[in-house]
Formats: sequence, structure tokens, C-alpha cells
Amino acid sequence: MVGMARRALGTRKIGHAGTLDPMATGVLVLGVNSSTRLLTYLVGEDKTYEATIRLGSTTVTDDAEGETLTVAEPASLAAVTDASIAQGIEALTGEIEQRPSAVSAIKVDGQRAYDRVRAGEDVVLDARKVRVDRFDILEVRRTNEFIDIDVVVDCTSGTYIRALARDLGAALGVGGHLTALRRTRVGAFTLEQSVTPDNISEDGVVRAAAVAGSLFPTWTLSADEERDIRHGKRIPADMTDAPLVAAVRDGVLVAIVRVKGGIARVETGFPE
Repeated sequence: MVGMARRALGTRKIGHAGTLDPMATGVLVLGVNSSTRLLTYLVGEDKTYEATIRLGSTTVTDDAEGETLTVAEPASLAAVTDASIAQGIEALTGEIEQRPSAVSAIKVDGQRAYDRVRAGEDVVLDARKVRVDRFDILEVRRTNEFIDIDVVVDCTSGTYIRALARDLGAALGVGGHLTALRRTRVGAFTLEQSVTPDNISEDGVVRAAAVAGSLFPTWTLSADEERDIRHGKRIPADMTDAPLVAAVRDGVLVAIVRVKGGIARVETGFPE
């Protein structure tokens, strides 16, 4: 996607605010030119996903891309009730300790975990705290071989939906993995605002000032204030203290600043 955006927009300076799994679709936020500096503020934004969890088998990757490891007996699968599914999902909602999937991009001693797994190593990653604000069931479909559950998840950055599928299946005693995943929101960016890969153009680029304004309070600069901010000076700010503020002039993002004690200090500057 970065390569396609470089070609479509005629620039090498393209970055992203977090990748998707190979089988996943949906929202991928790209930064263009100096706006790549904004990506550091977007990586930690909350996200929304639509997914399908398949109960009845496990895979090495916790999704449909990986080799099947276990398959549940039909009798065990038949014993899984809608109530037990709902109870299992409730236990995975809120602030939880989650162990990321072994086949992930997390680095272990400087090497990606998925590279270690592919090299034949047994990789078990440390659990980390994540927050799942919404984990709703949309539909449950049953066959003799599996149970498919369509869900929607609101969660903090760093949450693995594959791991939710794995842990739900483990809690129900039948195993589970992900068969479909679509990211529908990253912070304020939604699927409806997005463009398809073959429609990347300048017309679809959201200006940096608008993005920063959706994240932080906005401070409109005078011409003199803009000049001083661009020179990296600390200047008086007629506004309440704020950890991060978008400083703009004529619709152009000049800097992200920190305001403390009525003084603004540049955190990240954006060249003209």
C-alpha cells in the first residue's frame, strides 16, 4: 500500500500508522510528506473491527492463514450454548491481560516473532494489558463442524482480535480462530472516509491541520506567532494549559505544541 501511494502521489515520503494482518481488510492510515510526523500521534488511537470467529478448531497463526492444529469433537461443539458464548465474550470485555499471537510482528530479541515461528522456534509472548470497550455478537451460525460468530469490537491499540478468537475458543473448550477481519475505524478515521487502493489521489488526502484538529485543541496563530513557532521559539499562548495543541495558520498545520504556564513550546514542527 505504501508503494502504491508513492506512485499515485509522486512522493517517496509515505508512512503508515499501523499495519493490518495479511488476510485483513479495512482502514489503513497513511501519512504523506511532512504529515508522516503526525503518525506517531495516531498509532495509539482506539480502533474498531468487524470479525468472524470460528469455534471448533485452532491454527498456528490463530487465523485462517495458518495450519490447523486441533479440531473439536462434534459432541463438544454441540455442548457450546449461546449463553456460554455470551459469557465467554463478557469475560474478554473490559481491561484484560492478553497474550499476543506468536505469529505477530512483535520483536523478540530484535527479531520478529513470526520469523522465529517460521524458523521452527516455539514462541510464547508475554501478556499485556489491553482494553476491549465493546465485544458484541452480530450473528451466530452453526454446523456440525464449527460455530461461526460475527462480532464487532472496539478496542485499544495493540489488541489482537486473533487472540480474542483464540482465547474465546480456549475458554469454551473447543478451540477458536479468526476467519475474517475488517478494520472499520482508526481514531477519527472511518471506512466511509477511506478510498480504495486504485483511487488514491490528492483529492482524497485529508489535510494535516484537519487531522491534528481532530486529535488536539486548535490554536490559530498570527503571522508573527507563526514565524516564531517555525523558528522553534517559545512564545506566550493565550490559552489554558494543554499537553498537546495543534498550532495552525490559514488552514496549514505549523506545529504540535505543548502549552504550560501560558508558554507554548514546539513538540513537532511541520515544514512548509
